Amino acid sequence: MSHPAPYPVRLADEITRQLGQLADHLSQLPAPQAAQVIARVLDPDAGVIGGVTHLVATGSVFAKDQAERGALPAEVWLALGRASNQLHDIALDLDEQKDTLQDVGTQPATTVARPPAPAPLVVRRHR
Repeated sequence: MSHPAPYPVRLADEITRQLGQLADHLSQLPAPQAAQVIARVLDPDAGVIGGVTHLVATGSVFAKDQAERGALPAEVWLALGRASNQLHDIALDLDEQKDTLQDVGTQPATTVARPPAPAPLVVRRHR
């Protein structure tokens, strides 16, 4: 007889399932609603990106402790630490776009005299 998965494992599976559902819904939403959803996901403090970054950072602390005890190879800790740092950097980059997405999501649906001009897809980033 198999043992049921512990609660944290079931929780991780459920979050993964819900993220898939969110992505499916996102592809069907009108642009203003999709922009609102994306802005919430990108919130570095209360959004999915912030939550995943925090989770990976917590995993890095766990892996460091286990690596120091010899239970995990140091490479696992280093990889999680690197991923945590990169996610943090990505969250900061995306946070710069959050306000723009929120603005798009809250603009009233009015008729526009002329359609907006398409933007070039290659943009230089300023740091």
